[in-house]
Amino acid sequence: MQHHNSVFHAVLKQVPWGVFDRLVRQHDADHRVRRLSTKSQFVALLYGQLSGAVSLRDIEIGLSSHWRGLYHLGAKSPARSTLSDANARRPAAVFEGLFSALAQGAGRAARRKIGDAVRLVDATNIRLSANWAHFSAKSCAGKIHVVYDPDEASPVYAVVTAANVNDITPAQTMPVEAAATYVFDLGYYDFAW
Repeated sequence: MQHHNSVFHAVLKQVPWGVFDRLVRQHDADHRVRRLSTKSQFVALLYGQLSGAVSLRDIEIGLSSHWRGLYHLGAKSPARSTLSDANARRPAAVFEGLFSALAQGAGRAARRKIGDAVRLVDATNIRLSANWAHFSAKSCAGKIHVVYDPDEASPVYAVVTAANVNDITPAQTMPVEAAATYVFDLGYYDFAW
């Protein structure tokens, strides 16, 4: 049977794998790893995000049904418990660095445009299964704070915090571009900022 690349394969071709590998080495993310590489973890998490999976079991079942295609991507289908352990123990700095590299690449095209730039600043809660995000006895969540460029239809900056962190706290460390107009809600309202 002849192999045909999937749309997911085309999406993964946009990832700067050289940068990703450098970040894995820099943060020692694959140190003492026996089953699931950081690359396979990333592929699984990206698949879960793009497919709308609501649990690790959904990711496991979805990826195991595409095991032939994963071979061509250089990844493996993880077991739910293995993926859970990887999410709990691996440094998130690898993924943060990858996002920064992707956002900078998208930002170059935006900087070439002439005229005023508009940036939208907002945050949203994300349900998580990781232990670091507990902010009450019953829920586990994080919050992603994003600066979005509507002209490029892409984020230019993002940071993930615990859900109980006030919006203005990470906003104070966000990069601010000269001559850009920032639009935000009252969660970011602070006279000193």
